[in-house]
Amino acid sequence: MRKPKTARRIAVVLAAILSSAAMAAVGNAGADPIPVQPAPAIAVPPELDSAFYRPAPDVIASKAPGEIITARQVNVANFGVIPVNVDAWQLSYRSNNSRDEPIAAVTTVLKPRGSAPDKLVSMQIAEDSLAGYCAPSYAVQQWSLSALGGQVVVPAEFAITQGALAQGWAVSIPDHQGPNEAYAAGPLGARITLDGIRAAKNFDPMRLAADTRIGMYGYSGGAIVTGHAAELKQSYAPELNIVGAAEGGVPADLGVTLNVANGQATSGLIFAAVLGLTREYPDFARFVNERMDPFGQTLAAVKNNLCLQYTAALLPFLNLKGMLHTAGDPLQEPVVADVLDKTRMGKVVPDMPMYIWQGNPDEVIPVGQVNTLVDTYCRNPEANVQYTREHLGEHVVTEISGGGPAMLWMKDRLDGVPAQPGCSTTDAGSLFLNPQGTALLFNTFGEVFASFFGKPLGAK
Repeated sequence: MRKPKTARRIAVVLAAILSSAAMAAVGNAGADPIPVQPAPAIAVPPELDSAFYRPAPDVIASKAPGEIITARQVNVANFGVIPVNVDAWQLSYRSNNSRDEPIAAVTTVLKPRGSAPDKLVSMQIAEDSLAGYCAPSYAVQQWSLSALGGQVVVPAEFAITQGALAQGWAVSIPDHQGPNEAYAAGPLGARITLDGIRAAKNFDPMRLAADTRIGMYGYSGGAIVTGHAAELKQSYAPELNIVGAAEGGVPADLGVTLNVANGQATSGLIFAAVLGLTREYPDFARFVNERMDPFGQTLAAVKNNLCLQYTAALLPFLNLKGMLHTAGDPLQEPVVADVLDKTRMGKVVPDMPMYIWQGNPDEVIPVGQVNTLVDTYCRNPEANVQYTREHLGEHVVTEISGGGPAMLWMKDRLDGVPAQPGCSTTDAGSLFLNPQGTALLFNTFGEVFASFFGKPLGAK
């Protein structure tokens, strides 16, 4: 007697499903597809490509955050020369600055040829520069001259990105410093990154499902953005299915980083970060313009157009604080303290598992600020943080040695393996001694090398 009722219930459910599918089909049919422009014959830096990078303000404001403005195919290559055999596009889309005002942003999206990935990783590459031609979207293109112009980190970290593609994952590489190249402005980069993920998901040729598992990855300058994006995600982009974030060499407190760099070899790099922050925080810009001495003003005028390699190498061992005319420590000035507070991590516990790795003797990013960040997160019983400290690696070595274990951790999250609950801290001599991580690195380099000869990257 129950079978007819069961049959009727099944029929009702099937009818509802078919009705929903029909409505979705109608909705999709009515949507205007995003026109995709062909790849440019020669890569053009953002300074000469304003139509793509700087659309009209009214066009930007008319879009929702993450909504695509325009799209084009691109040819990507290692160090601008050796082509990478993947599907690749660039998307111009609406995002917001740290004051939630509309801005245009750009991301480069990639996937293995012809694939329909169910996993996406947003790779925040450490641009650490002050000119548009240093941006990842230009530096990863074939025939780009960015490496010759001093952008050495983007092409190098693009190899790590190819490791993600070799796993069969889709990738988004946002120009997270924004249209004004606001280096070190983490809250800005967080919004651009999250909206870049939205744009990638909205772009039909990427063939990403609505429930695509998403990860975020960044080291050093890329970790600035990854960390802030992890903290902002719950309030800014709660709909995104971000299952994990991996970050290393984490500049969690820029004030600590500046204090350590003052008068040291890394002062040139950190001075560029100070200039980058003036591009996102108007009050801080006025303070720097009014208080910086003539030598600092002259040096700033030169550095404002340089990529990482040259801006870091130009006049190291500078007394950065001494360039600012203040009665005491410039970092204690209210406007400076305000910017340092706004860019300090640890205000919100991320609602996703975190993998953090750090070189204990890191000469650029002192380990103390990372210890403090982890302790701050882990005071909350809901925090999920796996923290690894390496004792035999400095800043650059730890990026390489820790990349394999970080990607293995990310693979588990993207495969749906639950993260170890709670918080844990592990001390290691060298992360190169992790056999699985090292094997993944070698496999990545092998895949990248094979792609030099035309093999589709990520082909199974």
